Amino acid sequence: MKQELPSIKIPADIAKELSELEVVLDQSIPAKSLDRNLLIATWNIRAFGDITEEWQSSKNDSPRRDLHSLYLITAIVERFDVIAIQEVKANIAGLREMMDILGDDWSFILTDVTEGDAGNGERMAFVFDTRRVKLSGLASELVVPQEQLDKNISAGALRKQFARTPYAVSFKSKHETFILVTLHILYGKSSEDRIPELKAIADWMAKWASDIDSYSQNLIALGDFNVDKRGDLLHETFISSGLYIPEDLAAVTRSIFNTSKFYDHIAWFSGKSKAPKLSLEYIKGGNFDFVPHVLKNRELNTQQISWMISDHYPLWAEFSIRD
Repeated sequence: MKQELPSIKIPADIAKELSELEVVLDQSIPAKSLDRNLLIATWNIRAFGDITEEWQSSKNDSPRRDLHSLYLITAIVERFDVIAIQEVKANIAGLREMMDILGDDWSFILTDVTEGDAGNGERMAFVFDTRRVKLSGLASELVVPQEQLDKNISAGALRKQFARTPYAVSFKSKHETFILVTLHILYGKSSEDRIPELKAIADWMAKWASDIDSYSQNLIALGDFNVDKRGDLLHETFISSGLYIPEDLAAVTRSIFNTSKFYDHIAWFSGKSKAPKLSLEYIKGGNFDFVPHVLKNRELNTQQISWMISDHYPLWAEFSIRD
């Protein structure tokens, strides 16, 4: 259970809303079970930077995200063992305050700010429950060798570095070691602008997973891939190197605005390509539609909720770690 920040008393109406949200989360997301399961998630939390240090921000406050919405975000985050978060901004006041609410059993690791207009001043982060998941030694950002960029002459090939560098971190839960690779693909002016990055990350992961000298062959890609819809060219490009998306994860909605968008993914190799099969046993996955259960007494529209919570749903996958 989340703790109150020092010298901050949660107002009764917000405490009640948090309790009601906990009930819905109990019904929607599997419980953490000692030595039995692993819950991995990804969430693009819209412009997750500074917060307004009030329980209820006003229309004139910037940012609109306040303590009320931060506690709601934290209640969702704590349901997972490790969660990849995209759109963490240069100012990490919101992230730091969330970690204080989560308490001493939680930790995080994140990238530096991605400079340049395309990078949008963003970081990528992993937040994890140290009682369930430990860092196992590897943290790296994917930088493509200049020679490879120079020789990429085919249509749709990557000819420059990623706008936001993919971030790979290895974790261990019980006897299982795995590498999570989180990314936020460049949106660009058109869908064709996304193809080079999607293709490059898929090919790179397949090569790494197939390398017998790699740190670990258990690779899972997760994050915001900015795929417009199921079955389109971007989707086919993403899975072209053998990355697999289970049917239940493929079926759920990603965006609070549009049910057809296919932005966010958790994907791995199923053994049908040259890359080795993930050794973790997949159980099930889904999203969490928080919109009906948050900020209920604030008379906010969906656009306003998107700036206070997010415009994306969190996406999660449950794996077995039984002996």
